[in-house]
Amino acid sequence: MMYLQDIYIYPIKSLGGIRLEESVLEERGLQYDRRWMLVDKEGVFLTQRTFPEMALLQVEVKDSGLLVYHKNNHIQRIHLPFQAQTEDFLTVRIWDDLVIGQIVDHEVSRWFSETLGLECELVIMPETTERKLSPKYAVNNESVGFADAMPYLLIGQASLEELNSRLEIAVPMDRFRPNLVFAGGLPFEDDGWDIIKVGAAEFKITKPCARCVLTTVNQETAQKGKEPLKTLATYRTFDHKVMFGQNMLLLQGQRIRVGDEVVPFLK
Repeated sequence: MMYLQDIYIYPIKSLGGIRLEESVLEERGLQYDRRWMLVDKEGVFLTQRTFPEMALLQVEVKDSGLLVYHKNNHIQRIHLPFQAQTEDFLTVRIWDDLVIGQIVDHEVSRWFSETLGLECELVIMPETTERKLSPKYAVNNESVGFADAMPYLLIGQASLEELNSRLEIAVPMDRFRPNLVFAGGLPFEDDGWDIIKVGAAEFKITKPCARCVLTTVNQETAQKGKEPLKTLATYRTFDHKVMFGQNMLLLQGQRIRVGDEVVPFLK
């Protein structure tokens, strides 16, 4: 039997992730997942691809909002409420998409600017903002938050173990920033899946996930290397892209829990 091993969210895009035992499912992704994002003074999204030190900022979800702190200095921290404290809106860019973001709080943005050493703003995606999926992949005209491509990312634990068997130094799953990790099954078995059930929820697999240099950033030290991307490229390259994991959207369901049975349906 395959089952859901881990659930992860990344409330602020490209900052530290959070493992959960259960989560609420929403069209745009797991509740709180990538609903906030840091942008530069031109409104362009910031990620570890360019600023690996973002990995050192950890996020926690509290009853009253988000707590952000530096992994190497827990005293260096800030709390921000779930709702934006300004009426200031920006046009922000994430890849080829231009959408409206709302500045959370100017003091919060100042904290991030000082901590990261670059001028930036923290924005939240308002409910009124809709970032639609490409019609090529959408089923019901779905929207996504500030994730790179799709609302959900699935990876099999067996796939990571197979990759690590080829590496001199094993890498943890956090290099790939999945939302759902399933145990059981064969490495890369999900390449042939179309729809999966996780407990009572149902997801549509839209396309494999193309990987980039972010996978080479150590999430504990922010140091960049060549692996695992170098090794992955030797056997997981398709159409000039290195693939690992599956992008998905939600078809139905309200909640998932670690331990839920995972049942795939083939293409």
